[in-house]
Amino acid sequence: MSNLTTTDKGLIFNIQKFSLNDGPGIRTVVFFKGCPLRCKWCANPESQSGRPETMYDEQKQTPTMIGEYKTVAEIMQVILQDRDFYAESGGGVTFSGGEVLFQAPFAIELAQAIHAAGISVMCETTGYAAPAVFQQFMQQMDFMYYDCKHWDSQQHRQGAGGGNELILQNLQTAIDAQQALTVRIPIIPGFNYDLSNAHHFGELFQKMGITNIELLPFHQFGLKKYRDLGRDYALADVKQLQSDDLLNYQAILSEYGVIAKINGW
Repeated sequence: MSNLTTTDKGLIFNIQKFSLNDGPGIRTVVFFKGCPLRCKWCANPESQSGRPETMYDEQKQTPTMIGEYKTVAEIMQVILQDRDFYAESGGGVTFSGGEVLFQAPFAIELAQAIHAAGISVMCETTGYAAPAVFQQFMQQMDFMYYDCKHWDSQQHRQGAGGGNELILQNLQTAIDAQQALTVRIPIIPGFNYDLSNAHHFGELFQKMGITNIELLPFHQFGLKKYRDLGRDYALADVKQLQSDDLLNYQAILSEYGVIAKINGW
């Protein structure tokens, strides 16, 4: 699942400081480049390839390179600049992507360095990795946002480019280990928006012992990025969803004892 055999450097496409939307407090978000899945609705298409690539920059009106190999020390130099803000706000560092597990050895090494500095670490992940890799990585996370895109593996494969067996297996491992996490479902028209899916998710989560989740309404925030990469976007003509569009979904999940927070933009 990971393309790295060394932890010397990780391929990073952005380090975003002073983030308020990727966990509690003030956070620095480290964006890992590379993902084994190909979700049709991906809002960060520049994160998918596991190699540096060019992307048109409209401000500079020129192609620019996306993705740079960085050492743990180089990333820590940026993270430590805001150490006081993390402490004052209850913040820390969030790993995002792409898929952080695509570069699991490097991510684990970076998380260990962050913890050694007394800073908390959380991640946004699909959980798509070999079970042994996932367990080792999970032990380094103080909290996880865990995407669960579809309850059915065939449908998951059609929409995301891979089945959901590893995802659900690793999610159950995390639940059994009492890992602090929030399961999130991106609600996508034509993929999992039909209310029958809410019933299936409710049954699945009830079986797994999951009682609190987040619903993420489909948006078009990544549309421009596809143009800048010279790629077609499969969902370009799909209408965005608003929070109110998910109220029935939310109500159905509650029938299974699942409290679903609707996460607006």
